[in-house]
Amino acid sequence: MSTDCQLEFCCLGLNYRTAPLAVRERFSVPRSGQEAANAAICALPGVSECVLLSTCNRTEIYYWSREPELAQRNIMNHFFGSATLAESLSACFYNFCAESALEHLAVVAAGLDSMVVGETEIFGQLKDAYRAALAAGSTSTAANRTFQRVFTIGKKVRTRTTVTSGPTSMGAVAVQLACQSLGELAGAKVLVVGAGEIARSTARSLRSRGAESIFVANRSYDRAVALAEQVGGRVIRFSEWVPYLEQIDIVIVSTASPVYVVSPGVLQEVLTARNGRMLLLVDLSVPRNVDPACADLSGIKLYDVDDMQAIVADTRTHRSAQIAHGMALIRDWLAENASDILYRKPQPLL
Repeated sequence: MSTDCQLEFCCLGLNYRTAPLAVRERFSVPRSGQEAANAAICALPGVSECVLLSTCNRTEIYYWSREPELAQRNIMNHFFGSATLAESLSACFYNFCAESALEHLAVVAAGLDSMVVGETEIFGQLKDAYRAALAAGSTSTAANRTFQRVFTIGKKVRTRTTVTSGPTSMGAVAVQLACQSLGELAGAKVLVVGAGEIARSTARSLRSRGAESIFVANRSYDRAVALAEQVGGRVIRFSEWVPYLEQIDIVIVSTASPVYVVSPGVLQEVLTARNGRMLLLVDLSVPRNVDPACADLSGIKLYDVDDMQAIVADTRTHRSAQIAHGMALIRDWLAENASDILYRKPQPLL
């Protein structure tokens, strides 16, 4: 890669504010594919360095370019493919450059741009995204300097404010939804399908709220065992979890599957045996793992990640003072560091 003396830093992406779940899942990149995606984006004309971030609530490409308009056009074409998409779909994307891009990245790292303000997952997800870009060879001086410095301000906001107090995970919000639907969770029987970070945080929250029996099913049996041990639950082999729905009250689904793992056909098998008892499904996956058509079945209540926005709106209101404090810290940091991060020229060789 060449020197970064004339590179401009930009961010192209979409998130839960600009795009509904049906659009976000089209552009979601699974963790297993992020290294290859970074390499492919970095190979596009106009792109010198890049880091891809893809979570349930956002897909963003941070890129450095001498020709940012060319780079943006090629990245959009890369994601859209050869199909001509409606202007309304393109309108879901935003693009920031220079100081605006750096501020946006810092706000994301601090958890201030998350659906759940102050969420704990995003900082780790951003680090994982950077590691994937490093492994792909899509970063160099500019990206490395930017991300290393941004991680510092992300930590500072979390330690100097109380923005992370209270529920700070999608899992905690999912449990609030369950409480609103079912009342107290004491004695509730729960099936968690998946064993990633969001599944783990949700299972822990459910246990703390009194869920009696927690069953865990995951394609990797060892990971299911590890999660079940953490929450005092039981393991079900992934191929055998459907019959358990006859006795379950809440199903949390959070896997990396690119296709539906719960469909109306699957549920029809067990609804008769439930004798009218409501089954609550919470789909925390992007792309979605539960077919939206399941919501049309009698006895089924289905929520997905976009249904959580009503709850988290209250959280944002309650944390407004801490958000303002965090933004002030970021702007002070930008005033001191933006020029050095964005416009530093290579040192001459001695």
